[in-house]
Amino acid sequence: MSTGTASEDVRAPLIGRSVARYTLILGSLSAFAPLSIDMYLPSLPSMTSDLHSTDSTIQLTLSAFIIGLAIGQIVIGPLSDSLGRRKPLLVGLVLYAVGSVLCAVSPSSELLITARFVQAIGAAAGIVIARAAVRDLFSGTAMTKFFSLLMLVNGVAPVLAPVIGAQLLRLTSWRGVFVVLTVVGVLLLATVALALPESLPAEQRTRSRIPDTLRTYAGLFADRMFLGYALAAGLSFAAMFAYISGSSFVLQGVYGLNPQWFSVVFGINGLGIVAVGQLNSKLIDHFTERTLLTVGLVATAAGGVGVLLAATLDLGLIALLVPLFVLVGSIGMVSPNSTSLAMAEHAKSAGSASALLGVLQFAFGAIASPLVGVGGASGAAIPMAVVMAGFGVASLGAYLTLARKAA
Repeated sequence: MSTGTASEDVRAPLIGRSVARYTLILGSLSAFAPLSIDMYLPSLPSMTSDLHSTDSTIQLTLSAFIIGLAIGQIVIGPLSDSLGRRKPLLVGLVLYAVGSVLCAVSPSSELLITARFVQAIGAAAGIVIARAAVRDLFSGTAMTKFFSLLMLVNGVAPVLAPVIGAQLLRLTSWRGVFVVLTVVGVLLLATVALALPESLPAEQRTRSRIPDTLRTYAGLFADRMFLGYALAAGLSFAAMFAYISGSSFVLQGVYGLNPQWFSVVFGINGLGIVAVGQLNSKLIDHFTERTLLTVGLVATAAGGVGVLLAATLDLGLIALLVPLFVLVGSIGMVSPNSTSLAMAEHAKSAGSASALLGVLQFAFGAIASPLVGVGGASGAAIPMAVVMAGFGVASLGAYLTLARKAA
């Protein structure tokens, strides 16, 4: 049984405040990256044509964003441990809005690549500080419950963002997509400025000198339990990223779904993440985080293997969709439990721990995406299935190998 109650685990700054407000704000901040990556993906062909560029050059806008996310989280995480959460977050949101405007007006692919890097630095502040703020406000079971609650806001973002982007292209150009992202950034900037108080008291802050930061990261890498939880989260995220990258071509090009039915499948899988996240919030009163994480990772691995079997044995669409739903939905259980367990013992370095969690997720996601394209159109279903199964099994293996002593 899980120990502690929500009332015991909530920190003082949140008592008497609206949980719904924190859920909406922190969930929106943590959804920044998938929203900013996936919403513009349907625009890539038109961007190439409009800017008189090449596919490979325009693809660098995605690479620049991922690099910016990694650098931003690595730098901003420790800074937020030293300066508090609000100042770095507000600066990051300003950078995000400026970067989004530059993307919308970029006259060349070179400037667009630079603007995407600036945008990513700002997005990184939202992601890393949202997780750290949850650790500031909660501990124990209450923290896991709140991470589960965040799935209501950010769980569907990586799944539905491409659909939203495609619909926007029916009304506007690719530049309009970045205008929408600018508006999102400005609204969040105003909301944070007015409604999100500082969550890290001055007496709990740490020094941010470079040697101190390097020692903090070295300590996190040396923490076997933290690394096991972080790798489990990152590798399972990569399995879902493979789905995001390849499902459009596989389900439409190989299995013959039209765009409308593809959107329905996308939406159902997104709702699966939310539903499992809320189920996790209920189950945490009866089971430990480790038990639920084990169940979630087994589901991730089993779903990936099921997708692989359906693709290689040509078992048909339904046989593919069922394990696909299992894998995607399992993220709703893996994410909150792995994040809570990874950050539980690192209250004094929550920003740095949050940064490392985020970097690993997007690093593995960046590896998974190009692997899905291996094999060409004729074998598109199998490469996606292999990548999903491989990362799904690896996530369970990393957890069992590195975190096995944390019973």
